[in-house]
Amino acid sequence: MTTASKTDVQQRADQIQAFNLELAELKREQVLNLNAEQQQAIDTYHQGLLTQFRSHFDIDNSQHEKQLSLAMRIASFLGALAMGASVFFLFYQFWGQFGTAAQVAILSSASIISFIATVMVASKDASGYFTKLVGLVAFTCFVLNVAMFGQIFNITPTDNALIVWAALALLLAYAYDVRLLQVAAIFCIVAFVSARVGTWSGMYWIYFGVRPENFFPVAILLFFIPQWINHQRFSGFALSYRVFGIITLLLPMLVLANWGYASYLSTDPDTIEGGYQLAGFIISGAIIGYGIRRGWGHVVNTGVSFFVIFIYTKFFDWWWEVMPKYLFFLVLSLVAILCLIILKRLRNTVQPAGEGAP
Repeated sequence: MTTASKTDVQQRADQIQAFNLELAELKREQVLNLNAEQQQAIDTYHQGLLTQFRSHFDIDNSQHEKQLSLAMRIASFLGALAMGASVFFLFYQFWGQFGTAAQVAILSSASIISFIATVMVASKDASGYFTKLVGLVAFTCFVLNVAMFGQIFNITPTDNALIVWAALALLLAYAYDVRLLQVAAIFCIVAFVSARVGTWSGMYWIYFGVRPENFFPVAILLFFIPQWINHQRFSGFALSYRVFGIITLLLPMLVLANWGYASYLSTDPDTIEGGYQLAGFIISGAIIGYGIRRGWGHVVNTGVSFFVIFIYTKFFDWWWEVMPKYLFFLVLSLVAILCLIILKRLRNTVQPAGEGAP
């Protein structure tokens, strides 16, 4: 129990519910009939497990509760974003009315109080919904703290702030299993590493996005973090690292496949675009194959999405101007059908290792 995540516990509770439903169906069809002692032993064991699960996690015991939990997660996510935005604009609305000493005191106290509030709420919030909301407020206050201290004391902007923000976001995310803060940390890490790669090439750090190739090193880092660190106790953290790693790798490739002038390479832009188009096909295909072999549906889905995008953008370059529109979209639909056939055959021939595999 101490090493299980909420996702693992919820899956076990779902298995118990499915087992009971199937057992009832087997009894109705007179395929299997347990005696009273066996049935009592199973019910007692399952009830003890569910009681233990509920004492440690806020799990859903029915489909109705799952629907309500989904609504609560959506409300928590939107509320966290709205609360963070509210704090951000509140600072800027009244900031000019305070002196320097008052500004420093407000910034410091806001960060400290919001962090303490997160710790206190997390200790009483088994569901995690309110922890997510207050945690994002603490992160927002800390970001404002660092950014506005720089303005107050006229400190030159630096990419080091990004890694400090990422550190706090990761601290809160791993301490309280808040995936939203993990995603915020991923964005900060992507920006920091890409900015550092950009500065090594001689550009000012804030313009790191001008060269999409700056994102390649951090993409590889993100994808393999779950291979180096076990995330079994954290709900969906490994998934987030892999998906954002793939996006951070293939999205810049997609940009370079259509705009070769942004590359570091000094070759002809058309050659650069053709090279990245080919690389996009090969790498997205390799990601699909790797995801299928490991049983990672999220990796397969992300790879397929980019593979199709690369195909469609290439078809657009080739045929949009020379082909009748009805024929162009017919070709796209046929390609989609072909992809479905191929993926269906892959699904039937490959036995996945399981979505929860680290």
